[in-house]
Amino acid sequence: MAIETAVLSAEPNTSNAGGPHDGEVIVTDNLWKTYEMGDQQVHALRGVNLRIRHNEYVAIMGPSGSGKSTLMNLIGCLDSPSQGKYWLNGHDVSELDDDELARIRNKEIGFVFQTFNLLARATALHNVELPLIYNGTPASERIDRAKAALESVGLESRMMHKPNELSGGQRQRVAIARALVNRPSIILADEPTGNLDSKTGDEIMALFDELHSKGNTIILVTHEPDIAEFAHRVVTIRDGVIAGDNASTRARGQ
Repeated sequence: MAIETAVLSAEPNTSNAGGPHDGEVIVTDNLWKTYEMGDQQVHALRGVNLRIRHNEYVAIMGPSGSGKSTLMNLIGCLDSPSQGKYWLNGHDVSELDDDELARIRNKEIGFVFQTFNLLARATALHNVELPLIYNGTPASERIDRAKAALESVGLESRMMHKPNELSGGQRQRVAIARALVNRPSIILADEPTGNLDSKTGDEIMALFDELHSKGNTIILVTHEPDIAEFAHRVVTIRDGVIAGDNASTRARGQ
């Protein structure tokens, strides 16, 4: 269910000469986010330059208040930058209005959240269908694609179950299937194991490995170093700037 991908270098590319290069799905150039707090300005991001290629598996990590959540919101088109440029899959989305951002989000990004964000009274199948309902996909195609997405995460036998009939790990799998159903450019996972026990968390991270091996681009946002090491590249945010951008221990060992 992934888009076509490019062959990747093991070394991260952080050069920001111009806009996106071939094979790049995310490019930020001098990205700032400033909030007005009374008569003061708070700079949550301070000139972030970042390049992520198709089929990369990147962790963005940092402590609370580092700016990683702000960067996630900008990458996910949930907010707009105060300054700078952001290209998503070749589109300059820096200055789009809310409606345009919503359309880009629905088409290009599959979200996986710590709290699952499932409709309590809806079946797993209907929860996975939702992004397709929003973009007007015909009902018959919707159902077929939602079933295929649930099968891809091993939940073909639980499609008609509601969230309260599923384990935490199964609920996160439903959320991942929902993220996949639109065949997005990237999967953006925000603390995806935060509400899971360690064994179930490892199972979910193994699923991300499988999705990455099938060609999906994955961006994992976390404050946990051991979870970040599941990725192949770790971008560390501190005080609103990129403090580190390196291959993970796991990637270096391959």
